[in-house]
Amino acid sequence: MILLHVIEATYNSTLEDLHGFQMEKFEHFFGKGFRHLSVKTLVEHGEAARKIIECALLNHVDLIMIPTQGMGIYRRLILGSTSAKVLHDADCPVWTGVHLENAPPLEAVACQRILCAVDLKPSSARVLDWASHLAEEYQAKLTLVHVTEGGSTQHVRGEALRALMHLQEAAGSRSALRVEAGDVSKVVAQLTGELKADLLVIGRKAEAGVLGRLEMVAYTIIRQSPCPVVSV
Repeated sequence: MILLHVIEATYNSTLEDLHGFQMEKFEHFFGKGFRHLSVKTLVEHGEAARKIIECALLNHVDLIMIPTQGMGIYRRLILGSTSAKVLHDADCPVWTGVHLENAPPLEAVACQRILCAVDLKPSSARVLDWASHLAEEYQAKLTLVHVTEGGSTQHVRGEALRALMHLQEAAGSRSALRVEAGDVSKVVAQLTGELKADLLVIGRKAEAGVLGRLEMVAYTIIRQSPCPVVSV
């Protein structure tokens, strides 16, 4: 585990602010919660999102975990700019948590139910593969869902269900299957709460580029999800 703290220069920054950080603050902040883990602590100076992504690349990180920082009454409506940039540009999966004020105490944290939402595009195979391996690791119940937008006829639902079954078979997964209809972000958030999921796994765009990897629907799902979200 790598604990990274990035110090950003601001208009009111002093030299003491920029260079006065002591590594002992890591131990004081986290207490003894990580005493049984192999932990590396790093302090960097610069733009936070860029340093986080650089650190992930240099250390061949498998997963970035970052809280979001929407402030005040808008905290449920926006993501912090650093989180949004990391979600756009990171090559590895990113774990975010929007509503951390509702998080259970550490001893009650569990990963027993995982919801994996896919759009049935080619990248869905990678998303389900990641979710399946995590569910297997934690012996968690995995539910695979696809949401059809707008009205859903029996034919459309049938085609979506067959696509999910094919995707599941290719991944060697034994997840429960759900096909729902409606606004994707709202339905996924509602189903996450209904199933009392501990974790939601979604996909990002496979291609990097000017618009980054985070599509608008994924951004909205992350904002509305009642549990942490891993964007693969």
